[in-house]
Amino acid sequence: MKPHVSVKAALMALALVLAFFISWELYLRNKGVVADYDDGPELWAHTRSMVYEPANKATVFIGSSRIKYDLDIPTWEAITHTHAIQLSMVGSSPRHFLTDLAEDTSFKGKLVVDVTEGLFFNKADAKPDAGIAYYKKRTPAQKVSFWLDKPVESQLAFLNEGSYSLNALLDQIHLKNREGARPPLDFPPGFHRTLFSRQNKMTPDFVADTNQQNQVKAIWASLGKNPMPPLSEKALDSVMQSVKRDVDKINARGGVVIFVRTPSSGRFFMAEKKNYPRNVYWDRLLTLTRCSGIYFGDYPVLAKLVCPEFSHLNPQDAVTYTTKLVSILQKEKGWNFNTAGNSLVFNSK
Repeated sequence: MKPHVSVKAALMALALVLAFFISWELYLRNKGVVADYDDGPELWAHTRSMVYEPANKATVFIGSSRIKYDLDIPTWEAITHTHAIQLSMVGSSPRHFLTDLAEDTSFKGKLVVDVTEGLFFNKADAKPDAGIAYYKKRTPAQKVSFWLDKPVESQLAFLNEGSYSLNALLDQIHLKNREGARPPLDFPPGFHRTLFSRQNKMTPDFVADTNQQNQVKAIWASLGKNPMPPLSEKALDSVMQSVKRDVDKINARGGVVIFVRTPSSGRFFMAEKKNYPRNVYWDRLLTLTRCSGIYFGDYPVLAKLVCPEFSHLNPQDAVTYTTKLVSILQKEKGWNFNTAGNSLVFNSK
């Protein structure tokens, strides 16, 4: 083959590829899809590296998905003039992250732990460990790759690996499942937009569309048909003691730990109260660890918040929740925010 023919073929192939991706991007934008970030180990590890900021300038948050939606980071930072470091992970127990921070002797900051009972008080899962392992082993080349990838990812909607990659699109094809097979959870894309800060937000379309909300409710209902059984008394004792050891390590270094229970609604909250009685789980956790706690149901402003799909707040209510959370920390928990000096002065009482 002549050289000029090969070059022409290559240019034609490149033009076809570019035309495909441009058309795909325009199609997604026309549907209202916006660019966001893949919430994988790379972004988690980048955020994990921030926990060494001084305690008067940052607060670390760990938990499951609820605090990722319910903590509105711009609101927190505008009120407190401090950095919110979001390390929570969807569908995972924060106990992994608590242990990771407890064993890191360089961490001496303030830590807010969100408790979703069905995940917090249950068996260990592998996803958090993958993020922690990536953080500890990532190479300089991986760090550079992260900084090169993220600006492009923030501009192009089709780069959303969780919703619009080939595997994600294949998962959206509705085929009859084999007997005993567990299909992937088919969340509508508007339910889980991820910001660079790792905050999750529902899109306006999702908030306005009860059909999409009902789709997520149906997923919760399907998971509820085969719930993870509560731990046995012996296993629960082991979990409680493990949490206490981790908290004690952080406190001994001058750190501060506080637990929060973020809102849930409707049948979801009713099931959680039944399966995880407050006195057996939440109250015992606070008593054993000697930590303060903020339970949403104890505050009328928070108790009346309604989660569109039973488990997470919409962006507007996340602002309300975050504003009230800061107020409670100030007025009841001794966290004094010196906004004039652009720093936080912590009072441990």
